[in-house]
Amino acid sequence: MSETATLIPLNAFIPVFGAISDRNWAQFKVLEREFADNHGVETWADVLNFRIMPALEPEAKTWLLVQRCSQGIKSVKKIS
Repeated sequence: MSETATLIPLNAFIPVFGAISDRNWAQFKVLEREFADNHGVETWADVLNFRIMPALEPEAKTWLLVQRCSQGIKSVKKIS
C-alpha cells in the first residue's frame, strides 16, 4: 500500500461503507469517481484493496465482486 493511501483520513472513504452496506451500486460508483478524481486512481485502488475490502463482511465482499464483474460473470457459486 502506498504511503499516500495510509495518509487518507477515514472520513474521506467512510461514505463508501454506507453505499456498500445499502447495496447502492450507483452511489458507490459516484463515490469511487469522486475519490479517484481527488486522490488518484492508484490511491483509490490501494484504499479499496487494503483499507476497505479487509473491513467488509463476506456478504458485502460478494456483493461488491458481483457488481464489479457483472458484465462478464453470469453467476457466482459460493464454496464453503
